[in-house]
Amino acid sequence: MLYGKSLKYVFHLIFHPFDGFWDLKFEKRGSIPAAFTLVLLTIITFSIEKQSTGFLFNMNRLSELNIVVDVTTVLLLYILWCSANWCTTSLMDGKGRMLDILIAVGYSLAPLVIIRLPLVLISHFITTNEGSFYTVFQTISILWSLLLLFLGTMITHQYTVKKTILTCLITLLGMGILMFIGLLFFNVIGRMMTFVVTIYKELRFR
Repeated sequence: MLYGKSLKYVFHLIFHPFDGFWDLKFEKRGSIPAAFTLVLLTIITFSIEKQSTGFLFNMNRLSELNIVVDVTTVLLLYILWCSANWCTTSLMDGKGRMLDILIAVGYSLAPLVIIRLPLVLISHFITTNEGSFYTVFQTISILWSLLLLFLGTMITHQYTVKKTILTCLITLLGMGILMFIGLLFFNVIGRMMTFVVTIYKELRFR
């Protein structure tokens, strides 16, 4: 499917998730480039939100902002969820491939972009008394994306609601385990490099 059409399809999916995710997988209405574009747009949205939100609603210190952190956080969560979900569903008779999971999760992020990006502009024109409006729509964007993520998991793997809930919980646990293994791995690598450098210095200056 053409990139433009697959990206535009997200506007149908977010309002008709059952048909949307079904067609995303079985009718090939989505694509990896479109999913990755939505992930990239999510990163850009969070970065702009932190830097450009109206001062009445922006609790971030601009001097402490780091775009690398925004990029790493979104990508890490995306990769961890997809990896842990693939591992989990492979053991629980899931029907989705890794490719299907990457696409479904990417498309699930759309409400974060569609709602929160305009809110950055709106935040400059509303008062503190109207702040509840701003907060409600921020919350809606998160809940909408989580609902799409849940439905995407259910339809992609052809699970029941109960099995999807169990799968999501195990996926979260799996994300924690993968993070622990990753931190342990980098810690071991760091210690090994320190040991090698120390030995090298000892031999060099003797």
